[in-house]
Amino acid sequence: MSRAERNRDDEARAALMADIDRMMRYSARETGRAALTPAVRAAFESVDRRDFVPPAEAWAAYDNRPLPIGHGQTISQPFIVAIMTELLDPQPGDTALEVGTGSGYQAAVLSKLVRHVYSIEIVGPLAAESKARLARLGYGNVTVVEGDGYAGWPEHAPFDKIIVTAAAPTIPPPLIEQLKPGGRMIIPVGAQYDQQDLVILTKAADGSVSERRLFAVGFVPLTRP
Repeated sequence: MSRAERNRDDEARAALMADIDRMMRYSARETGRAALTPAVRAAFESVDRRDFVPPAEAWAAYDNRPLPIGHGQTISQPFIVAIMTELLDPQPGDTALEVGTGSGYQAAVLSKLVRHVYSIEIVGPLAAESKARLARLGYGNVTVVEGDGYAGWPEHAPFDKIIVTAAAPTIPPPLIEQLKPGGRMIIPVGAQYDQQDLVILTKAADGSVSERRLFAVGFVPLTRP
């Protein structure tokens, strides 16, 4: 890559972060977070989105919008990746479950903040591609498997944090069951693309759960075999 190309990339990434900062402030009333914490910001900036988009979409890698990754799936808008990571409140000792690996981008960001990420992808080719990509890029604390994310991953449960990157009509009971007391889940909920909300679910020490709806989103549906 030439110096001019690197400069263009640097400018595009700086513009992306400025846009994310603006959207954080704009959505603060709903989220309670007006800015990314330093740890989440550093993790987000350390992962190059270009590594996770198809070559045909590389020119738009730093646009603040979702992009197609094949098989009817998308890589999420960077702001959504950033705010979902922020609201998950990841901690260094956490074990996290991700439902919907996609290209591996969200898992890569989250891996910078937790002990281990277990990620499930139902689309076989995407699971294989993201597993290979994450290994090649050195994300050694991410484990990817092809499977039904609705059912979670009981072998590694319970999880401190669960993040779901596809929309379900209701929150899957197996995921609630696999969340640790004191844990947190973030998930888009809604039966229709234009009727989805981002939801935070927390589980108290006694096992009771509470939900908080934040703002409207648009995700691909959570599919099952």
